[in-house]
Amino acid sequence: MSESIAELRAIVTAMPRAPEGLGAYLAKVKERASTITDSEVEQLKATGFTEDEIFEQTVAAAIAQGLRRYDAAMGVIG
Repeated sequence: MSESIAELRAIVTAMPRAPEGLGAYLAKVKERASTITDSEVEQLKATGFTEDEIFEQTVAAAIAQGLRRYDAAMGVIG
């Protein structure tokens, strides 16, 4: 495993657990990130999440999903 991949894994592992109110949003980040709209982010901000919280959790979810896909690909190609 490359050093960069290990660093990404460490970053994701160190992230605090996502607040409950972000669950549906983060599931969408993992499954179909390209469909997220500005209004969805605005709704999260209206419920009390800061831009920093949303950004950090979004990036962590995206990295985690990328690593899952990487691991699946490595499992197939060895």
